[in-house]
Amino acid sequence: MLGLTLEGGASRTIYSCGILDALLENDIMADKIFGVSAGSAFGVSYASRQHGRNYRLATEYMPTPEYMGVKHLIDPRNKSYYNLDYDYDTIPNKLLPYDYEALGRYKGEFYAVATNVETGKAEYLRVDEKDRKWYKLRASCAMPMLFPEIEIDGKRYLDGGVADSIPYKKAMEMGCDKNIVILTRPRDYRKHSDSMTKLCALRFAKYPAFAKALTTRAERYNKCVDEIMELSKQGKIFVFTPKTTFGVERIEGNADKLKKLYDHGYKHALWAMDKLKAYLEK
Repeated sequence: MLGLTLEGGASRTIYSCGILDALLENDIMADKIFGVSAGSAFGVSYASRQHGRNYRLATEYMPTPEYMGVKHLIDPRNKSYYNLDYDYDTIPNKLLPYDYEALGRYKGEFYAVATNVETGKAEYLRVDEKDRKWYKLRASCAMPMLFPEIEIDGKRYLDGGVADSIPYKKAMEMGCDKNIVILTRPRDYRKHSDSMTKLCALRFAKYPAFAKALTTRAERYNKCVDEIMELSKQGKIFVFTPKTTFGVERIEGNADKLKKLYDHGYKHALWAMDKLKAYLEK
């Protein structure tokens, strides 16, 4: 059984989109997909086999002021840096149609990872074609300070990366004996806590478990990456990492930079395709 783990990284996740399109071209479809934050938002187009949709989303819509900006954050009806109803409703349902029927035909399982604000723990929300305003993706993508808490069935959620940035272990626990992991930072990148992390933890002090998850995130992330790289050396998982992110910021509006990063992911996947197929056929 093939698992696919998609790390988040907001705009940097366009690297993953290039890889996903190359996987589609080679008819490599995972049985279980775990998307974290932007990894979930982009991953659903892979699950519906909509080749090139993510590229259009990133280069035609993300760079526009309608998609994101401070004006949306200070709008009391929105309270997010991203224009939520436009991004998760208008675009997929009108401007850049999402193929819900194709998602319904997907024989595997897609999970959006979100962090329960009360418990500070990761929850793996099953995504299907019925959620046509993508509340589970909103929950997975809800970066603290830049999103409001997203409520689903009485539970409040924020960014899945806070609790489980790279959920490859969950894929293994659910029976995936082959695993592809797509990271959005170069291989030698390690995370560091900073003043913003401390500020964010103070902001969520009323949720002590969530605040603790914020302050321990860097340590847990780095340990996870070290484990992944060791498993990769042993040939137990297949890992993609970008050599460079071309200066793409977490929140990026430069279409040319986004195109370069997409192309890097696409070309990287084609370059590694023979090795990937050999790993999958072992």
